[in-house]
Amino acid sequence: MLTPRTNTKLKPVGSQVIVITGASSGIGLATTYAAADQGAKLVLAARSPKALSGIVSGLEREGRQVVGLVVDVADPTAVYRLAEHAIESFGRIDTWVNNAGIGLYGRLEEVSEEDSRRLFDVTFWGVVYGSLAALPHLRVHGGALINVGSELSEGVVPLQGMYCAAKHAVKGFTDALRVEQASVEGHPVSITLMIPGAVDTPFPLHARNYLANEPTLPTPRLDPREVAEAILRAAAHPTREVHVGIGAKLDSIATKVIPRIRDHYAAALVHRQQSNRRNLTPLGALNAPSEDGHVLNYREQA
Repeated sequence: MLTPRTNTKLKPVGSQVIVITGASSGIGLATTYAAADQGAKLVLAARSPKALSGIVSGLEREGRQVVGLVVDVADPTAVYRLAEHAIESFGRIDTWVNNAGIGLYGRLEEVSEEDSRRLFDVTFWGVVYGSLAALPHLRVHGGALINVGSELSEGVVPLQGMYCAAKHAVKGFTDALRVEQASVEGHPVSITLMIPGAVDTPFPLHARNYLANEPTLPTPRLDPREVAEAILRAAAHPTREVHVGIGAKLDSIATKVIPRIRDHYAAALVHRQQSNRRNLTPLGALNAPSEDGHVLNYREQA
């Protein structure tokens, strides 16, 4: 019988090799910059060749140790190749951050099965592939697997039903994997679920959109750099899950304690998820990468 380990020791961020998916914008890019500032060696993955190349080149000019690989996380072969690329480049993996994801705005009865499956392929299966590709390497010397969920991993909002379902699936997979790896098999891997509230990233601009107007996220919104800081804390200090922002904490409590009231609150968010700007990019980046390379939602910063 295996005896589970009770403690997983993690290296300081500055001594780590960190793999980050979805590294070309939003939370992934904020985490990239924060980890680089702390001296980590970075392996960056994104679907956007131009944006990824620019980010890698910029960090190299600053003297950072970084490599990039164009990866669609919905392709398991590409994800396993990412792990191999990290080992070839730096000899090990200390932290793997499954951040890549895509959104979809529309009523559930309107959304096509094709679009729903593509969202799940990226947002859920990308996490599964990344986790399974990372684990053999993280187990060698101990390390951290960090899966980026959402406050919608526990609650729901209308117009993002399939995204909510995918993030619920991410939570279920991450929790089950943690029990298997740490509590049953005793592997020295810290497995963390990040649960941020609404984050001020280009997420709405990249989402597939069935609405007449461009989507937006309700306020208040977190700065993605706050989420990046939480991710890097979990990379150095074993943590089960992290609710980032007071909104995520309150939403989690409300979902469990006052679910019917929480449902009424969610219904009121329908109009707060739609801007006054006409929808000019309905396809978003669901099937084709965006090349913007922004941390923040640049449309609303203008």
